[in-house]
Amino acid sequence: MIEIPRSEMSFAESDAPADVVRRQYLASARGDLAALRATLAEDVEWTEMAGFPLGGTYRTPKGVTGGVMERLAADWEDWTAHDDSYVVAGENVVVLARYTAVNRATRRPLDVRVAHHFTVRGGRIVRFEQFVDTALVREAMTHTP
Repeated sequence: MIEIPRSEMSFAESDAPADVVRRQYLASARGDLAALRATLAEDVEWTEMAGFPLGGTYRTPKGVTGGVMERLAADWEDWTAHDDSYVVAGENVVVLARYTAVNRATRRPLDVRVAHHFTVRGGRIVRFEQFVDTALVREAMTHTP
């Protein structure tokens, strides 16, 4: 197992699990859904945590971008997942990160720590699982400032 702060990562266009995951974060930050889909396996299982507004499991690259990314953009301004550090063990990559955004309905900001567990095989993400304090997310969505 190797822990790598993002600031110390040397990013490469390779099929190495950490590189594939990093490309996914970069594509998401740019809003480039086609590039994000290119990091996902056709049979991907993408699980947003129970209690999260989009909680559930999404399948197929289009299912992930349509069911998660496009809906986040509709509900939140400047939704960003800041990937701070990576823990890599074979095909498994755990990313310690932060979500920041402003809810469009309540105008409340969100800044919450998260962990993402990715499984990468054959240069594609085959599994994703999110861990987040859903109460903080719901609070930003339901209380006006």
